[in-house]
Amino acid sequence: MATPRIAPSMLSSDFANLASEAERMVRCGADWLHMDIMVIFHFVPNLTIGAPVIESLRKHTKAYLDCHLMVTNPLDYVEPLGKAGASGFTFHVEVSKDNWRELVQQIKLKGMRPGVSLKPGTPIEEVFPLVEAEDPVQMVLVMTVEPGFGGQKFMPEMMDKVRTLRKKYPSLDIEVDGGLGPSTIDLAASAGANCIVAGSSVFGAPDPAQVISLLRKTLENC
Repeated sequence: MATPRIAPSMLSSDFANLASEAERMVRCGADWLHMDIMVIFHFVPNLTIGAPVIESLRKHTKAYLDCHLMVTNPLDYVEPLGKAGASGFTFHVEVSKDNWRELVQQIKLKGMRPGVSLKPGTPIEEVFPLVEAEDPVQMVLVMTVEPGFGGQKFMPEMMDKVRTLRKKYPSLDIEVDGGLGPSTIDLAASAGANCIVAGSSVFGAPDPAQVISLLRKTLENC
């Protein structure tokens, strides 16, 4: 079985206190810190952080920085993110159909763990070649909302993709991102997800540690 992992989405944190927010999440039991990297009007209509912020945060935490690239040209970000101290580098299959082999190779050469993500409208079959390649990705991120903004409603129909992946690849890390929290974790866990990205449900909770613990226990019991 794949290892349960909880990754609070730092997109929902207080950006003015990013280092202390990261430390707080680790104290609350987070396994990874999920970092959404967006460039405005490149794949998504929003703007968040880049390599300089990852580099600054790395000076304050040893946590696994799980970077999700919502950009049209992910290859351009491999070297700067590797130097900045990113741990994982997840790119979108929709923008990498022609160069994903080179992309995976470069990610690994820079010491990061490669993953691939897909939007809700993308068929799950499009990631199969990347998982089955001689030099494969090590995680699939199934978006359960449209990428680009936090706080969206969870799409339960995306769990069919998770079930397909888990049946086909029993030991694969399968991450889900979007609308995850206490009310939706049962659906994700029972479908076979083992890596949970949770933003507002964690950062907006009176007791984030309790939410993280609940998410983890649900994964472990499925």
